[in-house]
Amino acid sequence: MKKRAERITLMTDMNFPHQASAASALIGDPSAFGRVAEDGTVYVRTSQGEKAVGSYPGKTAEEALAYFVRKFEVLAGEVALLAARIKSGAMVPSDAYAAVKKLRDQVKDLNGVGDLDALASSVEQIEPLIEGHREAYEAKKAAETAAKAARREQIIVEKEKIVAEAESLALSESWKATGDRLKVLLDEWKAAPRLDKKADADLWKRFSSSRNKFDKRRRTHFASLEATQSVVADAKKKIVEEAEKLATSTEWVPTAKRFKVLMDGWKAAGRGKKNDDAKLWARFKAAQDQFFTAKNADLEKRDITMAANLAKREELLTLIEAVLPITDIKEARKALNEHLRSWEKIGMTHRDKRAALDARVSAVETTVKEAEAEIWRKTDPAAKKRAQEVVAQLTESIANYEKAAAKFAASGNAKKSQEASESAAARKVWLAEAEKSLAEFN
Repeated sequence: MKKRAERITLMTDMNFPHQASAASALIGDPSAFGRVAEDGTVYVRTSQGEKAVGSYPGKTAEEALAYFVRKFEVLAGEVALLAARIKSGAMVPSDAYAAVKKLRDQVKDLNGVGDLDALASSVEQIEPLIEGHREAYEAKKAAETAAKAARREQIIVEKEKIVAEAESLALSESWKATGDRLKVLLDEWKAAPRLDKKADADLWKRFSSSRNKFDKRRRTHFASLEATQSVVADAKKKIVEEAEKLATSTEWVPTAKRFKVLMDGWKAAGRGKKNDDAKLWARFKAAQDQFFTAKNADLEKRDITMAANLAKREELLTLIEAVLPITDIKEARKALNEHLRSWEKIGMTHRDKRAALDARVSAVETTVKEAEAEIWRKTDPAAKKRAQEVVAQLTESIANYEKAAAKFAASGNAKKSQEASESAAARKVWLAEAEKSLAEFN
């Protein structure tokens, strides 16, 4: 009896997807505890003697017995599942106690065929687990509370960032850019998770105030521009004058960015008289074209330098790809890191040509990383232990089925003997795969 109870207890340490199947595999053959009388009544044998559990009219004795065996296996699976959930810390202790009480009543009233005494014993073994794993539950609960608090802090930081940027933009005069940015910030606010009502209200008040302040200033600005076309003309003249001063600049990047700002300023200035706007625009466009024409000519000169850099990269890429195939992972990683440092030191290269080179470098990096990961996988002690457990479990299951096959053969039940033999043979195939996986760790 103790041995059978221990077998049921082992179910709590397994990771089978179907608990009922796991239960029947580990407690041997539940049907050995039942029989079918000539009148079709199914009996189960217990320590107190035989007990009638029912009948299955219209079915063979084997089918009737199998029906009541399945009822036993389903309940045994529920016992195993409850123990596993308690061990994982997934259940509130009060719920766990209630579940144990429910299972105890179900086992007591079960009309099923199997080792009912061992099943009842296994239920009684679960209750001590609750206190034993209360600490795991409390730790999980504390972790969830901490995670919730951390998530709240993260949301506050995200929303504070949105609000802070909105406040920094409240006095901006880049009307189009800032208006668009505030729309993006509003979308980000809507997409962000909610906080408690007061915290959200306080942050929204600051955000909304900043948006309203900017919108009010923008409306006032454009109302003023529309009131006097001379103001629009003056603003655009300043833009044109700065553009003409920048036309001969050779500081390509900052000047290009400044031209973009001037363009934004032009758009934000509003509309003036049609003729004046056309003349000012022609001057602005001429200054802009002069600068960018010179900038493009300079870029053509840079093409020569970038071509030389391309040659350097192609030469270095040969060394990088020579790291493969890997014979010594440490040496491969060392060589690759040295080459990558040299790669980063090479100057500008045409983007359209460098992309393909970077992809080949990335392929080498990926291969080295995968090799490192494979070494770790084959030396992971936890994975090895799991592989050993699977081999042990399958070995035990095969032994049980072979024992059952021999028993049925001895009793003249060829069908049952064949079924048990087939089950053992199937698990031998699984065992071979499991041993193959375990061998990789050796």
